[in-house]
Amino acid sequence: MSEQVLVAEGVFTWPSDEPQLIGSHFPESGVTVFPRAGACPKTASRVAEDVLLPRRGTLWSWTIQGFPPKNPPYIGTESPKDFKPYGVGYIQLGDQVIVESRLTVSDPAQIEIGMEMEMVVVPFAIDAEGREVLTYAFAPVQHPENGANS
Repeated sequence: MSEQVLVAEGVFTWPSDEPQLIGSHFPESGVTVFPRAGACPKTASRVAEDVLLPRRGTLWSWTIQGFPPKNPPYIGTESPKDFKPYGVGYIQLGDQVIVESRLTVSDPAQIEIGMEMEMVVVPFAIDAEGREVLTYAFAPVQHPENGANS
């Protein structure tokens, strides 16, 4: 197995059996943001604390990314002819924050607003040094009682 690196340090806990996104909570305003921020977007307060966000949430909205995003900021390594569409969604994590994320599914028949989602770590690319770059994504939660997504 090749060496693994994170797409960016401080975005999620790793290594971990139950990784979590890391956000910033601003106690003065009660605002929580992701990714971490140096100042509160509502008050510009710089008094913040790191907070681990819930692993599970609800799909708030979604779309399918059907073409390669502009590079930069996108750092994918596939060529336009090798690009495979992927799901992108907004996931409501408790009453704290809504995060934008890749989804692990890209078939619209498997995606439904309101479905329960769980954060996972997935391979994203191979960097110039040959290391596997890991990022976060959200996957539909499988319910054992019926084997289906919520």
